[in-house]
Amino acid sequence: MNPAAAEEEEADRPGRMGPWRFVVWFGTVSLLADFVYEGARSITGPLLASLGASALVVGVVTGAGEAAALGLRLVSGPLADRTRRFWGLAIAGYALTIVSVPLLGVVGVLWAACVLVIAERVGKAVRSPAKDTLLSHATAATGRGRGFAVHEAMDQVGALVGPLVVAGVLALTGGAYGPALGVLAVPGVAVLGLLAWLRARVPDPEAYERELTAAAATPAGQDGRLPRAFWTYAGFTAATTTGFATFGVLSYHLVQRHLLSAAWVPVLYAAAMAVDAVAALATGLLYDRLGPRVLIALPVLTAGVVALAFTDTVAVAVAGSLVWGAAMGIQESTLRATVADLVPSGRRATAYGLFAGVVGAASLAGGALTGGLYGYSIPVLIMVVVAIQVLAVVLLAVTRVDRR
Repeated sequence: MNPAAAEEEEADRPGRMGPWRFVVWFGTVSLLADFVYEGARSITGPLLASLGASALVVGVVTGAGEAAALGLRLVSGPLADRTRRFWGLAIAGYALTIVSVPLLGVVGVLWAACVLVIAERVGKAVRSPAKDTLLSHATAATGRGRGFAVHEAMDQVGALVGPLVVAGVLALTGGAYGPALGVLAVPGVAVLGLLAWLRARVPDPEAYERELTAAAATPAGQDGRLPRAFWTYAGFTAATTTGFATFGVLSYHLVQRHLLSAAWVPVLYAAAMAVDAVAALATGLLYDRLGPRVLIALPVLTAGVVALAFTDTVAVAVAGSLVWGAAMGIQESTLRATVADLVPSGRRATAYGLFAGVVGAASLAGGALTGGLYGYSIPVLIMVVVAIQVLAVVLLAVTRVDRR
C-alpha cells in the first residue's frame, strides 16, 4: 500500500487519527519540548557560573549530561522493547525534562542546579528510544524519510524559538534567570497535555505498521537478534560521525582567526539550524524514492565541512558552517528513518538505544579527533577526515548488500 492510500484509508475510519496527523502532532510535541530544553541549554553555562561554578564544573556537568542522554539509552531502549510501555516511557522522560527546567531558575544553589541539568538530559535518554519507535510505526504508512524529516523540521523550530524567548526575557528582566526559565513551564505543560491527548487517541501506534505488514509470514523480531544490516549500518554511522567536526570547534576557529565576532556566532548557529531543517526535508523526500543510497550525501558533506570551515576566508568558512547544518539535518532525520527500515518492530527500541550509543561514542571521538588535529595541522585534519569518509561510503555499500 502506498503512503497516500494508507492516509486516505486511515482518514476514512471514524475516531481514528491518520498517520500523517499523528506525525504532525508528535512533531508539535517535540517542537514544544525543544522550546523548553534548548531554551534552558542556551544559558546553562552562565546560570551555573552565576551560582559559583568554575569552567571545569560547567564542563564536567554538561559533559556528564550529554553522556547520560546518549549512554542511558542502552538501558532504556531494551527496557522499552521488553515492557512494550512505549507511551509510558516517553511521557515519563518528557515529564522529567519539563519539571527539571523551571526548577533550575529557583533552586539557588550550585549542587542542586547541577543535579537538575543532568536530570534534564536523563529525561531525554528515557524517552528517546520509545519516542522514535512510536514515530517509526506511523512513518511506515507516511514514508519513513518524509515522516522523520517533517518531525525533525518541526523539532528545529522549537530549537530556534526557545533560546530567542529566553534571551528576550533576560533582556526584559535585567538578566534574571528565574523568570527566563520559569516561562518555559508554559510550553512544558502543553507538552504533557498533548501527550496525554495523543495517547488517548492513538493508544497503539504499532497498528499503523501492523496493518501494512499483516501479510508477513513470520512475526517481526521473534528470534531476538538484530539484523546483520543494522550492525554494518551502525559501522557506517560511526565512521561518518567520527569525522564530523563539532560546531564548538568550528566557532572556535571563526573567533580565534578573527573571521567573526563572538556576538555573530549564535546568528550563524541559527542559520545552520535553518539549513538543518531544509536538508532534513529534502533528504527525507529523496530517501522514500531512492532508499539508503541517499545517505551517501552525509560523508560527502562531512568531508566538505572541514575543507570549507577551516579556511581563513569569511565567506568560505561561513559556507562550511552551513554545510555542517545540512549534515546535522541528515543525521537527525534520515539516519533514524533507516534504523526503522532495517530493524523489525519487536527489537526497534533496542536498536535505537544501541544506535544512540554508537553515535555518542563516535561524536566524542570525532570531537577529540578534529579538535586535536586542528591544533596540529589543518591539512592533515582534512586528509584524515576524507579518508574516514571513504571508509564510511564502503560501509554504506556493505549495508545495502546485507539488507538484500
